[in-house]
Amino acid sequence: MNKHLEELIELSQLDKSIDDFTPLIVTAQKKLARRVEKRDDILKRIDSLNQVIGKANSSLFAYEEQIKTLQEQLKRSEEKERVITTEKEMQALSLESELAKEKLIHANEEIARQNKIIDSKNDELSKVQEELDKSTQELEKISTEVDAKLASIDRDKGKLFNKREAKTMTIDMKILSFYEKIRVWARNTAVVPVRKQACYGCYMKLNDSTYATVIKSEEIITCPHCGRIIYIEPQTAEIEA
Repeated sequence: MNKHLEELIELSQLDKSIDDFTPLIVTAQKKLARRVEKRDDILKRIDSLNQVIGKANSSLFAYEEQIKTLQEQLKRSEEKERVITTEKEMQALSLESELAKEKLIHANEEIARQNKIIDSKNDELSKVQEELDKSTQELEKISTEVDAKLASIDRDKGKLFNKREAKTMTIDMKILSFYEKIRVWARNTAVVPVRKQACYGCYMKLNDSTYATVIKSEEIITCPHCGRIIYIEPQTAEIEA
């Protein structure tokens, strides 16, 4: 087999091995991302619950202030009662007192309702906080595992990159440039074998003349259909010979 062709086959195999790490990296990152998303969803629920509790507390404070005002109003009404001299004034004061008492009843009912909301949401918040603690622990565990996995991948990729760099130093620059141009669009199928007289990049059948030239492996041949570099695998070449 042509020496340059052998070098390109080895280089393409190295490139494929390097690129094979990509789905492993993506899978690891997705696994971590799912845990982060789960944790973030819990944080959003906690934030929503805190907003409800905060709103209820604000309403509670407002109704408590209203009760103080109404109680003062009723106290003043009692004091006015002692000095009222006309029936008309008494009726007006009585109506004012009745309205104040109704508002007082409503305010107390609202305070009871807001306290129920606060108690309910605090119970829910306690449970969600437990979910957050568990999710955070899981996230930390997965994060450690993913970091270790990515570090291992980086080490393995580094070794392959070193091999690739060493390999490219021995390849003729024109041939390397030719390979890289094909790799831009063909990626890991820049160099492919020929099987059953077909290019295993585009799967188109080669004519007998081209196929005979490929079998000889005396030069670098490209597929006439797709432009990929093609070669005959050793075992296939032996059978064809």
